[in-house]
Amino acid sequence: MTVAALRGHRPEVLDDLLARYGRELQGVAYLILRDRAAAEDVVVDTLLVALERGEQLRDETALRGWLLRIATNRALGVRRSGARVITLTVLPDQADAAHDHDDRLALLAAIERLAPRTRAAVVLRYYADMSVRDVAETLGTSENTVKTQLREALAHLRTTLGDAAGATRAGTAEVLHG
Repeated sequence: MTVAALRGHRPEVLDDLLARYGRELQGVAYLILRDRAAAEDVVVDTLLVALERGEQLRDETALRGWLLRIATNRALGVRRSGARVITLTVLPDQADAAHDHDDRLALLAAIERLAPRTRAAVVLRYYADMSVRDVAETLGTSENTVKTQLREALAHLRTTLGDAAGATRAGTAEVLHG
């Protein structure tokens, strides 16, 4: 039904797509952009592009991957279009959750330091749980390139998170602002 509605350019399909895929699309966009409002804009843009280009989706089972590809490309485009990084002071919400909060901030800050396409590969592979083949197809690159990006990214994250007591424990984190 959803794919047929997309192919028919029926606007009511947007509610269904948002309910089924909106959270995941926003998560992928946020992890690439680190800006909640920009990620929401990417989700809206992704759904509108899907509605406009629904007839291009040939395989009904590829809907999720197709939407993730659109969202990833849109997020990378926003990232390239002049976003800037600013430093904010971060205060944990609760004392008990401070350690988990610090770990999460350290991970997000380390992911932020990755090159945008490498970050997209990491997000699609480990957050969206896509196979290496699907990540390569989504990013328009080879599987070997994706494997190399993932290997280098994980090495960088291990190194960076090895000294996670750095910036986040000191109370700062980098945040993308575009």
